[in-house]
Amino acid sequence: MNAETILVTGGAGYIGSHVVRQLREAGESVVVLDDLSTGFREAVLDATLVVGQVGDEALVERVLAEHAVGTVMHFAARTIVPESVADPLRYYGNNTAQTRSLLERCVKVGVRHFVFSSTAAVYGIPGDGRVREDSPTQPINPYGSSKLMSEWMLRDLDAIGALRHVVLRYFNVAGSDPQARIGQSTKNATLLFKVACEVALGRRTQLSVFGSDYPTPDGTGVRDYIHVEDLAAAHLQALHYLRRGGASTTLNCGYGHGYSVREVIAAVERAHGAPLAVLEQPRRAGDPPSLVADASRAGEVLGWRPRYDDIDVIARTALAWERRLAAASPS
Repeated sequence: MNAETILVTGGAGYIGSHVVRQLREAGESVVVLDDLSTGFREAVLDATLVVGQVGDEALVERVLAEHAVGTVMHFAARTIVPESVADPLRYYGNNTAQTRSLLERCVKVGVRHFVFSSTAAVYGIPGDGRVREDSPTQPINPYGSSKLMSEWMLRDLDAIGALRHVVLRYFNVAGSDPQARIGQSTKNATLLFKVACEVALGRRTQLSVFGSDYPTPDGTGVRDYIHVEDLAAAHLQALHYLRRGGASTTLNCGYGHGYSVREVIAAVERAHGAPLAVLEQPRRAGDPPSLVADASRAGEVLGWRPRYDDIDVIARTALAWERRLAAASPS
């Protein structure tokens, strides 16, 4: 166990809570900062929770100092693409301006390491559907732009030796803690696996498939789905990497292969044992036919080795969590 404390912003949310749980299981000292606007107090489990906003400079500075924080893992953000298009200033304020405030506090109190939750949305619509870390960054929505600007701030702080970082660009996160202790609890979520599981359990009436005429094997969009447990493990590997003196870096987090929308639906149907109600609709503007990570550098740099790279495992764990939520709130 390391003597330092790790601050996890947004640690009551879907991905953050899985990282917090793994950190605590590894014996790390963790404090969570979350305003609980989209997160859940019960998802924090046994870590210390401070309720507040990342943009509250006095609060952040006090937490960093009082808990002797050496590393910050920053998850707190708005993440819904259509919402970012409808309300761009909210995303630049929450995702970019508040990250700038957090970074300033980190530099002031001497935080050494920063692990940043970024996104494949920074790539926009790649020509061949497959992206490396050095692929052009051309976001097509304010969500992707807000995250890319935060990456730039980290790059510039590293250039002056103020803070070393690992940026992790997530692809499509799915699944749940295999023991169903925590999971994706956000109401009206748009993640495909979650929506499909809610349809399976009658929590939604049908699943919309946006576009069935893409130039893909079955006509539906292909994405790189990564199990949340594997993604969380990448954060712990990033922490160890920085503690060993690793240089600042940016890494894709995906499996390097994709599944189509129809393949995801089929996997949830297998887990559920019954067909889903599906409605085919026209394509949505801005959706690429395919988006898959070249994630080889994460293995080379961090030693990251996925354990849950199986669409049926993702579907079973996602469905198990939705069944727990349905049992707790039948309505």
